[in-house]
Amino acid sequence: MAWTRRYEDAEPQRVNRWLAQMGVCSRREAEGLIAEGLVSIDGEPVADVGRKILPGQTLTLADRAEAGLSAKLTAVLHKPVGVVSAQPEPGQTPAVRLLSKANLTGEAPCVPDADTSLAPLGRLDMDSRGLLLLSEDGVLAKAVIGPDSELDKEYLVRVAGQVTEAKIRQLRFGLRLDGRQLRRARVDQLGPQKLRFVLREGRNRQIRRMCELVGLTVIDLFRVRIGPLKLADLPEGRWRALTGEEREALISASSPPREA
Repeated sequence: MAWTRRYEDAEPQRVNRWLAQMGVCSRREAEGLIAEGLVSIDGEPVADVGRKILPGQTLTLADRAEAGLSAKLTAVLHKPVGVVSAQPEPGQTPAVRLLSKANLTGEAPCVPDADTSLAPLGRLDMDSRGLLLLSEDGVLAKAVIGPDSELDKEYLVRVAGQVTEAKIRQLRFGLRLDGRQLRRARVDQLGPQKLRFVLREGRNRQIRRMCELVGLTVIDLFRVRIGPLKLADLPEGRWRALTGEEREALISASSPPREA
C-alpha cells in the first residue's frame, strides 16, 4: 500500500523538507524520488524538486519508492554482556555478528552480510546488556543519536553499596562529568540495590561513572527502552527488524514539540 499523508501545517513547505521532517527519507533522497516521478500531490506527479505542499493537500509515494526506502535495515538486538556495540578489539565479538538468520525473530527484509554497513545507534558498552539498535538508516540515526534528539533511554541498574535518598538526589541532578554539568536525570529506587535511570544524553559509560561519583558500583546495567521502543520479551542474543510504524514513532518522538 502506497505511503500517503495529508499535510496539516498552517504554512506551505517544500516537499523534500517535509518528507525529511516526517522521517520518510533525507532531503536528498526526496529530491531523487521526485526526479524519478515517484511523488505526487493530490494525484498529480511532482515535477519540480522545489515544489511546496499546501495545507490540506495529500502527498503520496509510489509503491516502488516506499519499497526502496523500507529496504534499509534497522535491527533491534537484545545485546548480551561480552559483546561490543561498535568496532571490536582483537578477540572481541561485535554486535553485528549476532545478526544472523539463526538468531532472527520474525521476518526481516534481509539478513546482514559482510557488505552490510550497520552502525550502532547509541552506546551500550561491553559490560552492559539490553536494547541496541543497529542501522544503515541515516534519518533514523539522526533521530536517535543526533545532537537535537529528545529521545530518552531507560535502564534498570543493580548496584553494590548503600543507596540513600541523598545519593539519589545527586544522581538526579548535581553531578558533572568531564567538566560539564549533566542534564537532569530521572532516577528511582526499585529495590534495596536496584535503580531505574531515564536519561536524555549518552556520555561514555555515563551511568557507571555517575554511580561511582556517589560511592556506588554498577553490577548489572540493562537497557530496556529507547524512546517509545521497548525491548519487551525479545530473548537475549536474538534480533528482529524494526517495523515502519516503530521507525515513524522514534522519529516523531525525537523532536521537541513546536511552540504554538
